[in-house]
Amino acid sequence: MAEIKEPKFQWGQPVTATLNLMNDGSFPDVPLDALLVEQGASGEVVNVGLVEESGDRVYLVEFADGRVLGVFEEEITHA
Repeated sequence: MAEIKEPKFQWGQPVTATLNLMNDGSFPDVPLDALLVEQGASGEVVNVGLVEESGDRVYLVEFADGRVLGVFEEEITHA
């Protein structure tokens, strides 16, 4: 198992998408690779998780349109 990193973001923290977030298959009602959230969109962290195999943090972020996505640290930044 990889080293577990401390979370960079906390629940309730405002964040901004650092790149366009595309559908990786997580949204079956949306075409694969369709744009889900545009770069620069604002959101709020609603949960913090961990990929045990890699030690990477995963953040559930609710964006302004109400869509909730799981994202990695490099996909968001402090708002």
